[in-house]
Amino acid sequence: MNKAFAVGLKKIIIFPVSILTILISINTVFAQNTNNANTNYLYKPIPLNSSSEIADTLTATDIPTGQGGFARDYTVKLNKGDNLAIDLSSENFDTIITLLGPDGSTVAENDDGPDGTSNSLLFTRITETGNYIVRVRSFGETGVGNYRLKVTKLQPVK
Repeated sequence: MNKAFAVGLKKIIIFPVSILTILISINTVFAQNTNNANTNYLYKPIPLNSSSEIADTLTATDIPTGQGGFARDYTVKLNKGDNLAIDLSSENFDTIITLLGPDGSTVAENDDGPDGTSNSLLFTRITETGNYIVRVRSFGETGVGNYRLKVTKLQPVK
C-alpha cells in the first residue's frame, strides 16, 4: 500500500510542478516595455534613427541585467564605414552604453566618459552593414531613472 500511495503522490505533485515551471518560463520572456506603461511585451528593441537624440526612462520593467540593474535596447540601421558617436547621460544612475553587432556580438562598450562623470561616451567605426542594438543600462545596482541618448553619424572633415 505504501508503494501505491507513493506512485499516486508522484502523479499529483509532478503535474502542478510542471505547469508552474512552464508558467515561470513563459513569464521570463516578457521583459522590455516599449511605452513605460505597466503592460509587458515580448522583447522588441525600440527603433532609433541613426542620428537622433532622445530622452527616455529606464525602469524596473526593462530588461534585468543579472547584476541588479536594468537595460533598454534600441535598434538602428548602420552602414559599413559609418563613424558613430553615442552619448548617454543620466542624473539618476551610472550609465553604460553597449553597441551590439548584427550577430549579437559586442562591437564597443563604454562605462565612464572622458569628462570624469558616470556618463558614457562611445566612438566607433562600423565595419559591417546591418541592424545594430544600442543598449542603455545601469551599472550594477545603481538603479533606474531618466536619461538622454544621442546617436550621431560623424561626417568627415572636408
